[in-house]
Amino acid sequence: MANTSDIRNGLCINYNGDIFTVVEFQHVKPGKGNAFVRTRLKSLTSGKVVENTFSAGHSIDVVRVERRKMQYLYKDEGGYHFMNTETYDQEAIVEDLLENGEFLKEGMEIEVLYHAEKDIPLTADLPPHVIMAITYTEPGVRGNTATNATKLATLESGAQVKVPLFVEQGDVIKVDTRTKEYLERVKQ
Repeated sequence: MANTSDIRNGLCINYNGDIFTVVEFQHVKPGKGNAFVRTRLKSLTSGKVVENTFSAGHSIDVVRVERRKMQYLYKDEGGYHFMNTETYDQEAIVEDLLENGEFLKEGMEIEVLYHAEKDIPLTADLPPHVIMAITYTEPGVRGNTATNATKLATLESGAQVKVPLFVEQGDVIKVDTRTKEYLERVKQ
């Protein structure tokens, strides 16, 4: 058991029968009254973000987690299949645990958060940015650049993103996996 002085960003706790990670916290010591800790917690099972205030000295149940590097192999009806890069064990991870899985390409490494005691995956995090080639996009129309016009492009993983008109088929681009936005063209 820990108490509120141990709260920090990224800490995983058991709260109301669910596992939450601390997204944001603030220790507050008002002039009058007792100190408290204001927190924003994100559920690792549902993704829901809640705000909670703990009084100073309140005991919290810390959940021990492990981060493991996994390499993406393939996808089938059982989910996404990964290989642990240290033990070479293969494991299937259900689609619900992986946000924006359409940006996965074979051989890509991601980080999977595991519950240490139960050895079950909690979340799988893609890298914040990926670099992929465009396999198909319509050609840009000359003279249609008065505003920030965009067009749809299909990436090598099958994902579709909006790109500026000057981006062409065969270009390699950098994409933000959290927002699904085009960031820049990458020189080869």
